[in-house]
Amino acid sequence: MRPPLRSHRLALLLVVALLAARCGGGGDSGSSGTPSTPTSPTNPTTPTAPAGGPCSAIGSFAFTPQGIVNGSVCSVATTPVVLLYMRDKDNVRVGRCSGTVLSKRAVLTAAHCLDEDVVAVDVYQGTGDIIASSSIAAHPSYSRSGNTSTGFDVGVVLLRADLDRTPVPVLFSRDARVGESSVIAGWGTAEFGADITIRAGTAAVTAVNANWLETVYSGSGTGSNVCSGDSGGPLLLSEGGGWAVGGVTSATSIGGSCATGTSYYTNVRNEAVRSFIIGLVPDVIQK
Repeated sequence: MRPPLRSHRLALLLVVALLAARCGGGGDSGSSGTPSTPTSPTNPTTPTAPAGGPCSAIGSFAFTPQGIVNGSVCSVATTPVVLLYMRDKDNVRVGRCSGTVLSKRAVLTAAHCLDEDVVAVDVYQGTGDIIASSSIAAHPSYSRSGNTSTGFDVGVVLLRADLDRTPVPVLFSRDARVGESSVIAGWGTAEFGADITIRAGTAAVTAVNANWLETVYSGSGTGSNVCSGDSGGPLLLSEGGGWAVGGVTSATSIGGSCATGTSYYTNVRNEAVRSFIIGLVPDVIQK
């Protein structure tokens, strides 16, 4: 089973089943079929940070150089990357995740953040009031225990009131490119801590297929990694002079640790994922 990065009892599970299921097959990045074997760079690629630092990609500025892992702590004043609190039928908080504002009343996140006992979500922008969901939806093909090779770990939260953040475009027009720099962001832990802070960092895309984007973190040197609570947050790619969502944070390869390994992001370019997002957020900005 894929290890979700939802901070739900702060548990990370092993990804062995995912790795076994996703080897081989056919398909391309515009389809929803069985994924092809990811393409990988011949040599490791060093990610390049945006000119204003990784926080600039999410409309923020950095306070101190710390994790997302190995990222920067960002200002909450204007960031469109928001914090999600999941609630069960008894209105008890059962975990937290990250999400990206797609419109005034819609937030993109991961499907595994919305499954099991979750019936409602509260959205916190880092300042101001918490806004309650009017409805939540996970991709209908997502299955935590099913065929993980097909992905679909994407969900949408619709809200009862407007957010005051600028929505982020979604990159539907092209595939991510192996070796290109991305910005990852979320409200998760720096590694094993329990603090709640918005962070951003850079990571090179190391593999791309129909369903997943991947980044690899060595635990040293340049680049960053996602951790518990970053689930649902964006992997941002530069396009047309701005930043757009290319992937949704889903999983890591090593259970219980964010210090090293491969991270996985649902590929929004997948046609089934694209249709799901547009069906729920028809006014999403497309790039």
